[in-house]
Order: sequence, then C-alpha cells, then structure tokens
Amino acid sequence: MKAIASILGYIWRGLDGVRKVLHLIVLLVLFLTIGAALSPSIPIIPHKAALVIAPQGALVEQLAGDPFERAVAEAYGQGRPETLLRDLVDVIDTATKDKRIELMVLDLSGMSGGGIAKMQELATSIQRFRAAGKKVYAYGESYDQAQYYLAAQADEIYLDPHGLVLIEGFGYYRTFLKGVVDKLAVDVNIFKAGKFKSYTDQFSRADMSEQEEQESMAWLNALWAQYQEGVTKARGLDAGAIAAYANEYAEIAKAHRGDLATAALEKNLVTELKSRREFEDQIKALVGEDKDDHSFNGVMNWDYLTAARSSESLIEGDHIGVVVASGEILDGAQPPGTIGSDSTSRLLRDALYDDKVKAVVLRIDSPGGSMLASEVIRREVDALRQAGKPVIASMSSTAASGGYYIAMDADEIWASPATLTGSIGVFAVFPTIERTLEKFGVTIDGVGTTPYAGSLRLDRTLNDGAKEILQNSIDHAYSVFVNNVATAREKSFEDIDEVAQGRVWAGVDAAQHGLVDKLGSYKDALDSAAEKAGLGKDYKVHYIEPPMGWRQALAMRSQALAARITRALVPEHDLFANARRVLAPLEAELARLARFNDPQNVYYYCPCSAP
Repeated sequence: MKAIASILGYIWRGLDGVRKVLHLIVLLVLFLTIGAALSPSIPIIPHKAALVIAPQGALVEQLAGDPFERAVAEAYGQGRPETLLRDLVDVIDTATKDKRIELMVLDLSGMSGGGIAKMQELATSIQRFRAAGKKVYAYGESYDQAQYYLAAQADEIYLDPHGLVLIEGFGYYRTFLKGVVDKLAVDVNIFKAGKFKSYTDQFSRADMSEQEEQESMAWLNALWAQYQEGVTKARGLDAGAIAAYANEYAEIAKAHRGDLATAALEKNLVTELKSRREFEDQIKALVGEDKDDHSFNGVMNWDYLTAARSSESLIEGDHIGVVVASGEILDGAQPPGTIGSDSTSRLLRDALYDDKVKAVVLRIDSPGGSMLASEVIRREVDALRQAGKPVIASMSSTAASGGYYIAMDADEIWASPATLTGSIGVFAVFPTIERTLEKFGVTIDGVGTTPYAGSLRLDRTLNDGAKEILQNSIDHAYSVFVNNVATAREKSFEDIDEVAQGRVWAGVDAAQHGLVDKLGSYKDALDSAAEKAGLGKDYKVHYIEPPMGWRQALAMRSQALAARITRALVPEHDLFANARRVLAPLEAELARLARFNDPQNVYYYCPCSAP
C-alpha cells in the first residue's frame, strides 16, 4: 500500500506541477494579450508625408503625476495636459534626416505655453529642420502669445479669416491671502532673509510691494525683449513691430472695425488668411491625400516619437547621463514633476556608480523648495565632481532659489537668456490659530518645564523667544546659502550678497552678475559636457530615470484602460469642470502650501513663474 501511495503521490505532484506550469502559461498569454491590446500601434509613415507638431498643454521638462492621473485627464477629453519638450525636439531632429518627411505642419491650438526658454529650445529645432531645406507651415484658428512665438518660426503662417493674433505682453500677478487670513483670525508668523524675498508677502499684504514691483519689471522686461527678438528676427519685422502691435492693439482693432484677422495680415504677422479646409488642401497638394480621412498624408508627433526613440534603449558604451530636476524641491521620495531629496539623489548616485556615465547634465526647471532637500541634492552633485565626473547644470525656464542652489556646485552653469534664476534668499512661515479657536470658545492653557515647552503648537501664540530662534535660524540659512554660492562662484560674500537678497534675475542679467557661466541652449550644455568628458562630437545621451519593469508597464497600460472605462461610466459634469477652472489659482496656491514638507519649515523658494 505504501508503494502504491508513493506512486500516486508522485503522479499527483507531477500533475500539480503541470497544472502550475499551464496556469503560468495562461497568465503570460493573458498579460501579453492585454499588453498588445493596450500598446500603441506603430504608425505606417507614407513615403511622402508631413510631420504634424501638435503640442498639448504646457511644454515641460518632465511629465507630472502618475500615469493613471494623466490617463484620466486624456480620457475626460482634456487632451494631453503636458508635452515633454525633449520628445518634440527628438521628433523634429529625427524627421530632419528622414527622407519620407517632406515638410512640417505646426498645429499649436492645444499648447498653453511653458516659458520662453523652452520655446526657444523648440524654435531652434524648427530652424534646424528649415536649414535642411524642408519647409514649415503653421495654421491656427487663432494664436495666443505663446503659440504665435512658435508659429513665427514657420516659413508660412496661415490664420482663419475669423481668427486673431493676440499678443498682450508679459505680466506677473500673484494671489494674496491676507484678507482670508484676517477673516479667519490666523496669526501668520513670517521669518525671512533677503529684502526682495517676497513669497511671504501673500500672507502679510493685500498687494505687491514696491520692491517686488521693481524686481519683477526688470525680469519681465528682459523676457519681453527676448520674445520680441525671437519673433521679429524670424518674421523679418522691424525691431519695435511687436511692441507697437501689443501697445496699440485697441487702436488697431478700432481701425479695422474689429476684423482682427485682417489686422494681423496687414501687420505682416501672418502670410495669408485661409480656412482649415483650404490649408489642408494646400498641404495635400504637396504630400498627397490620406485616403482614410481625406486630409493630407501626415504623422502626428506622438506617433512619430516611436521612430525617434527606436535606438534609445540600445545605448552602449560611454555616454552623458542626464538627470532631470523638474518641479518643487521636497523632502523624501517624490513622484515625477517634483524633485525629491531621496529620489533625485538616487538618480545622481546611479550616475556616480555607473562607469559608462562619463559626465552628467543636470537639467533644472524648478522654483526651489525645501532648504534641507536642496542641500541633500547639492551634496550628490559635489560627490560627482569629487569623483572626477564633470557636472553641467542646464537651466530651463526657471532655476531659482533652491533651483539655483542645486546648480551652483556644477563645473559649469548654462542658462537661457530667458531663464528665471537667482532668488538667493530664505523664508519660513509658522501660522498659529489661537484667535480662530477663541471665536468658537476654545482656549488653551497649561504648564511646561522650560519657556519653550509647547511653544511651537499651532494653537498657541508664538512667544518672543521662539520668534528670535526662528529668525536667527533663517539668517543662518541665508548666510550658508550666500557663502556656498560665493565659494562655488569663487567670489566674496559681499559680491554675492549684493546680487542675492532674494532678487530674481533673467538669465541674460544673471550672466552679467556672475551667477551663471554661459548663455546657451540645452544642446550647448550637452556639447560642453561631452567636451569635458572627452567624448567627442558624436556622443550619446542617456536619461537616468527610475526603471520601469514589465509589471509597471503593464500596470500603466491597464490604468489607461481603466481611465477610459471610468470616463464612460462617470462623465464629468460641465459645472464641476468650470468651477475648477475658476478656482484654479487658489487651488494651486493651497496645494503648493500643502506640499511643503521641510523638517525645519525653512525654504529656498521663489514664487516667480516664467510667462
């Protein structure tokens, strides 16, 4: 019997093993089927086609949030809320050498800006496309200021006969919360170092201070000059043509009896007025007709991206590593679109211990944030240099306060003339709500063993001793900031202090004050890194990012499917969508405050935003 039981046992275990193997095979087939169903199909590019560049939302250095959030936004008809700048540049540079791509069409209706510095990068890639002998056409029912900057780079610009070109100049307007703070009876204790450090003014003022107006107009004028130069040079207009158009727009509209499309045509801002059908027929005559939708033969930038990135995963040998630092600087591990002291440091450390990475470009687009988190990241930059690996900081639209702090120890700092940088200053905010509680009859009382026991409670008035401690710590943090900059820039404390004080500078002015080494593009920074690493001109670039395994990739695609199902089952009501748009500025400000997580509540942060 034992022998029979043993034989049956072997048979059972064998069958059970086969069952497990079959289950595994079925699961793998299921996963592969789902993955294949959700994978974007590789587009077939006609032998003669137009590349359609249609950025959606803001141009960014890094997509924010997790894939599910982005998929939900797309499923609810909100399009792609952000477009990676490097995706567009890679697409255009690949298409420049692609014989199948005859021309480029710019459809900018879905783009909402992202900063002059990013648009300059994209404009340069469009110019490289034109230099290869390929024409660029732009079409729009209308153009706002950001859209027109890129449209101006085209050979020909077309506008709908009922459209307009709106160029209004640059402005900087902030949300001030003093009225709300007073109504709620909240005592906001403010500590800062730097007379131009203005972030905390939103709690203590109802309007902009004269000092902030002074510094803001300086960088606004610098960026406005950059915008005008970029447009007038591309369109062959007189130097003052764009300023005159913006300043005299009301008179121009009156003179043309409200026909703003004709006004734009007469001011040579556009080539011709055409309907979309007429424009598509014109392009159709150049590249042929798409028999499916009866438009022209074209490929969208997000479809063509597959071809542009086909060899990226095959990078071998020595190369430049790129770490993108985009968003506010926060403590700990943070998702894409923000900079975490742990998560960003981990990427820099990966570059440090990867022998194939011979130089690092730190691409920064950040207004700063946590003091401690900034210092943690700066140490990793310094560790790379100490190990003999060149580090080049490349500033995008913004690299201010903490964004400048993480750049200052690089071997070279490159900025766009339109980068917002500097803002070398410190602040801390500590609100208390004891007066708010008193309105509801709530009081706080007790005893402590020292004068400072319980002094940092939100429900107790901050005593004078605690205020003095906090202000001293802020003064010390400012001194550390300025000293570190002075050491990195090989200048005296006094020299840096004079251009610090929390003041924001445009890149062109920051270079004159010695805060950046060179003005140039992201490509210029990559070239400099390659030169310092001895990689030659035909170098390779690899973006150092958190790895995504097959589980994450499958989950991302499954989330996209779930988002589409959610959209079908739970349609968004227009009322809620409109309400969110109206309250967006206040929502953004409250969300920013909620994200701040420095352990000491001390921040290197700039409220500036590049128009």
